[in-house]
Amino acid sequence: MKLLLFLLFSIVLNAEILQYELLPKHYNSKEFMHIKILDAKYLKLYDARGKFISELSGLAYCSDGLYAVSDNGYLYNFSIEIKNNTIKKLKLKKSFALRDEDGVILHGSLKDAEGLSSYYDRLLISFERKERVAIYSKNGIALKKIKLNKHLRDEENYQGKNKGLESVAYNRKYGIITAPEEPLKNRKRKYHILYSQKQHWKFKAKGSITSIDFLDDDKAIVLMRHYRFLGDRFTSLIRVHLDRCDKKRVCQSEILAKFESSKGWNIDNFEGLCKVDTNKFLMISDDNDSLFQKTLLVLFEVMN
Repeated sequence: MKLLLFLLFSIVLNAEILQYELLPKHYNSKEFMHIKILDAKYLKLYDARGKFISELSGLAYCSDGLYAVSDNGYLYNFSIEIKNNTIKKLKLKKSFALRDEDGVILHGSLKDAEGLSSYYDRLLISFERKERVAIYSKNGIALKKIKLNKHLRDEENYQGKNKGLESVAYNRKYGIITAPEEPLKNRKRKYHILYSQKQHWKFKAKGSITSIDFLDDDKAIVLMRHYRFLGDRFTSLIRVHLDRCDKKRVCQSEILAKFESSKGWNIDNFEGLCKVDTNKFLMISDDNDSLFQKTLLVLFEVMN
């Protein structure tokens, strides 16, 4: 038993946070389009049991650290130090299996947590399968389900079982906002749509929505990706102006950055996004629990 505990403790100590080169080799500036890449890290993290932490798909930055959710139904709380535009430290403080309102651990399709956002002193979590958004305590217990926009309530409207609510964000002006990964079946595919309980906002973009956060009260930042393990892939950051929409609810938007593997960007399956400071954000990639993918944590700044 002592030997096992020693080995587990050693694994935790050997957690690695490695510098990572995201930019193409030929690129000699960290500024790209409308953003600046400040830092990028390759994470190899383990929990207190020595189990490898994988499939991180949502981030939330709070006064007590960085929170992350995984597709396999876990909530993690990290202490993080960002100094001089660099991710200096990242250390796991606590981890929790997600539970329902009765305290029962989520299993099967119920545990597929994807989106995460801070919500006062609590958290919002969205789920891809059994599509829903719920308020959670910071120790992973469901407190209350959020009533979804009427267009999101029928699971038959989604493009597939794996195309549900990848993202969620809270905004004091517009409330809780979420979005399906792909446009609903009864909607034109040329537009993606963000939904609050009673409103919606359309914008043109290619790819799948994986996360949402806010630059300010009226400007949403949408993380999108097209990922194929064998083939070209891209990650896009789209700014959507929720206060500049026409009568058909189509809003002004622009691409802040588009990272393409075909152009030398060393990207992976980016799915999580959170604001950490004025104009500064973190985004994280979901490694799909694969030996051939990486958990990447990227710090960037929106320039204008």
